[in-house]
Amino acid sequence: MRCVIARYPFDLSRNGVLASMKGITPEPVTGSSVTIGRHRYPAKQVGRVLTGQDPRDFSAGEVTRAMARLGFTCHEDPAAVAAATPAPTPLQAASQLFGTAAIREDG
Repeated sequence: MRCVIARYPFDLSRNGVLASMKGITPEPVTGSSVTIGRHRYPAKQVGRVLTGQDPRDFSAGEVTRAMARLGFTCHEDPAAVAAATPAPTPLQAASQLFGTAAIREDG
């Protein structure tokens, strides 16, 4: 599959990615990540190994899009997911503690 990472075209295949990442120790995951084989790698590490480029030259989104198109499981940044989920209001939190349905505050 042809993809563009950091404005450079690359021909990637699923087997090629598996072969390139074989024997690579995963770094700690702090943002977006990709599951390759039995390991979960940071997206920037995968991009660095596959392209040979400096991780500052590309985004994690470019790598995860390419890996998803190849059929690998991609995971979002846990902090971004938590920030996107609105915090419950005090009334909703209390309702959850008591096990009752939350009361809508707007009506």
